[in-house]
This record gives sequence, C-alpha cells and structure tokens, in this order.
Amino acid sequence: MPPTLASLVHHSALKLTVRAGGDRLDVPVRWAHVSELADPVPYMEGGELLLITAVKLDAEDPEAMRRYVKRLAGAGVVGLGFAVGVTYDEVPKALVDAAEEEGLPLLEVPRRTPFLAISKAVSAAIAADQYRAVTAGFAAQRELTKQALTDGPEGLLTALAAQVDGWAALYDASGAVVAAAPEWAGRRAARLTADVERLRERPAPASAVVGGAGPADGGEGAENTDRVELHTLGTGRRPRAALAVGTAAALGTAERYAVHSAIALLTLTTERSRSLQAAEQRIGTAVLRMLLAGEPDHARAVAGDLYGALLDAPFRVIVAEPGPAGPAGAEADGDPLGGLAEVVESAAARSGEAVLVVPEGERLVVLAADGGGAVAAVDRYAAALEAHRADGGEPADEEPVVGLSAPAGPIAAAAAYRQAEQALSVARRRGRVLVEHERLAAGSVLPLLADDAVKAFADGLLRALREHDATGRGDLVASLRAWLSRHGQWDAAAADLGVHRHTLRYRMRRVEEILGRSLDDPDVRMELWLALKATAPE
Repeated sequence: MPPTLASLVHHSALKLTVRAGGDRLDVPVRWAHVSELADPVPYMEGGELLLITAVKLDAEDPEAMRRYVKRLAGAGVVGLGFAVGVTYDEVPKALVDAAEEEGLPLLEVPRRTPFLAISKAVSAAIAADQYRAVTAGFAAQRELTKQALTDGPEGLLTALAAQVDGWAALYDASGAVVAAAPEWAGRRAARLTADVERLRERPAPASAVVGGAGPADGGEGAENTDRVELHTLGTGRRPRAALAVGTAAALGTAERYAVHSAIALLTLTTERSRSLQAAEQRIGTAVLRMLLAGEPDHARAVAGDLYGALLDAPFRVIVAEPGPAGPAGAEADGDPLGGLAEVVESAAARSGEAVLVVPEGERLVVLAADGGGAVAAVDRYAAALEAHRADGGEPADEEPVVGLSAPAGPIAAAAAYRQAEQALSVARRRGRVLVEHERLAAGSVLPLLADDAVKAFADGLLRALREHDATGRGDLVASLRAWLSRHGQWDAAAADLGVHRHTLRYRMRRVEEILGRSLDDPDVRMELWLALKATAPE
C-alpha cells in the first residue's frame, strides 16, 4: 500500500494533528511538496500533500482561504500541512473552516517537526511500497514461470488470474479464444473478439483498455463493470496471439509486473524461434517438392513426425495468390497472403491437425487435411470476403485469390496441385475469392467461356459468317446453330428454321466454303458450337 494521510498521522515521530477532513485520511499520498506561493496549482500534478507556513497568505481572511482551498482541492491536492509557530502560532480558524467546507484534510505540523521529515517519511513509504511491489512481482514471475513449464499456457493463465484477482484469456492469431481462467471467463473473453481483431491491425506491440466484458462473478445479465486490458503477443509485425486481463479496478504495481511477465512467457510459448521457423519451412518446402515430383516415399521419410500425419489421410492442396490491386484509396497490405496463412495455421492448431504452409514466390501453397479445421477455415475466410463484397464493400488491395483441389493422397499430389492451379485460374477470371475444383468439375463448362481471350477467338472464328449474313444473302450463323443443336439432323434443324432441308444443306456447304473447314470433323463442330455459346447474347 502506498502511504496515506492516515499513515502519516499515525507516524509517531511526526506528531501531526488533524484539524479538518478527518474522514478522508485514507487517500494515497503521491508526494509531499513545500510551496509558499499564493497559487501553487500550476506546479501540482495531483495526489500531493502540500506543506505551507502561510508566509505569503492572509490565512485569517475567510474569503481568501475559501478561494485558496477550493483551488487546491480542484487541482487534486489530497491534503494540506500547516506549520504552527512560524508565521501563525496556531492554525487560523478561516483556514480550518475553508478546509472543512471543501472536505480537504488539514494537518497541523508542530514547530519541532521539519517539513523535510515529512517528505522523508513519504519518500520512504513510497520506496517501501515499490519494493514490496517489485518483490511481489518477482514472486509472481516465478510462479507464472513454474506454471508455464508444468501446465503450459492454461496453467499460466490460472496463476495470472489469481495474481490480479480477476480473469485472463489467450487468443490465437485469428482472434479466437484458446484458453481462459477461471473457466467461466471463456464466455466473457469471446465477447471481445472484435476488440482483439482491431488491436491486431495496429503496429505491434500494441495494447488497449476496453470495458463491458461482463459481471464480476461470471453470471449472465449483470451490469458490465470489468476493466479489461488487451495485449498483443509476438515479436513480428503481425501478432501471433493476444492476452486479455480483466479486473475490477486498474492494475497496481505488483499486478502490472505479473501481467508483463505473463506477456513475456506467453510470447515464448506461442512464437517459435526464427531459426526453428526457418528449419520447419525448409522441411515443408522439401516435402512439397518431393510430392510434386512423384516421390511420396521420400516425402514421407522427410516429413517425419512434423508432417507425417498429414500424409496418412486424404489432404487438399490450396494455392493462393494476391488478387488484382484494389480501387484507388484502398489500403494496401504489405503481406496480402499473411492473413490467410494465419487463418490456416490457427485453425489447424485449434483442431490439433498438421498443416503444411509453404510460401512459393508470390504464391502460398498449403497442404491441409481433408475435412479438417484448416480447410473449413479457408472456406469461412473466403465466404466472409465475398459477403463483404456483396454488401457493397470495396475489396482490399491485392485481396487473396484461392484455388482448392479435390481430396488426394501422396501419390496424386501433383494432380491435386494442378487442380488447385486450375481452380485458382477460374477464380481469378470470375472475380471470385475461392473456387473449389470439385464444384468446378461438377458444374458447367460454359462459365469458362466468359474469358476475354475465348470471346476474341470466337469472334474471329465466326466473323466471316456474320459478314456474309450482313449482306442479306442468307442466315448462316442461325442455320449453323440450329444444325449443331440438332446434332446434324437435317429435317429437325430445317423444321426449327422453317426452311426446306435442301436449303439448309446448301447453307451448310456455304459455311464450309467460307470457313475452309469441314463440318464432318468433330473438332470443327465442337469449336464452332463453343464459339456460338461464347458469343451468344446473355
């Protein structure tokens, strides 16, 4: 506890006497300051015990004293010490009345007690309080370290909650609650996900104080009174996790030491060393290259315990690239694929599944368990971006474009990679965030014809026929469409056109002459049909 006016009054060597404000002696004293200025307020910070002899004050003027005391109280001065036997033999009644009226504690300082003795007493008490806080902080650090080593982050959070007499929660990189202590704090921590996400957008390390997390006893429906501190965890530009600490009041010095110790320990437990990250990255890259080279046995041997479980069950290949630059004014992200990588890794960690994430130039290649949390997280991530666009929101600069393969095993990894690339290409052409190869294969090929290059080819292929029709010498394009749609059945196609079958035969010969290609060739018929579909009005 810091020194209070009460502790100074009870200090046997100071011999202080309370003359006013005796019911407000429990207020902490930040410092003892001597000033004989008629207006010392500009030099006050609040929390001081002001010591005076009134050498420059008319302490017997009631109106002057009311103004003087009111100004001191408004500046946050917590008490006034008046030395008797110097300028006045006793504390003037005008000053006593003004202090009583304002509720400002007034202490009489006997002549034999120098102001220096009071300042020393306050300073010693503050130093002792700080020493106790530091000692308690080191004890808390030892306890937190012990819990982190024996029980991991969960044990550390339990110890931290006890140290601050509140609750604590750990969030992963995506803002999801990983662990909380006590158990009921998980519901409360989940309500702060949006605050955690906003905090992660700020340069690390970052912290914030928020409120409204819930009742102090963990019950539902009570008034929101918690004070919650949020801190990012990690040493990189993008935080890897976040810590929330909820208490009923602002943290004291000892509690602050405990929180800072928890931040350091959680950073060590949630962020791997750069050398370990680089080593795992090299192993992952080697495993991927071996799989794509058709060497699954070698890939499995290299994967070991790190990625081996991923190769024992069907997996999906995910290929992502930065999308096109956003509209003018959109904020660019220096790492457009970093958010997606965090989503994948965080989801895999929560699900306890292995995941292989390999940056490949400007691409991000991911191998994730089929039906696992990582693939589901990518789908939710893409759906959220699509929903933002559907609501009229502008896409972020270089928003990711993602292709997802069908389930595959190690032997078919190369084929799955090509599937993901094909799905990625379609997603880019369609302006989509994510395209899944399975859905693409189950759908129609016609949406693929929307590509500008395909339309240009179609226009070029049909241009001579359209120019012929423009002269009014026949309707070759419509006749060709009807004939192809009827699989070359002359009578049915002629009936659709309302012409004689001999007229239709003549028109098809003219098509062959103009194009210089035979309609007996199935490839020619296929190209012409696709060209007609690609240029058909919507």
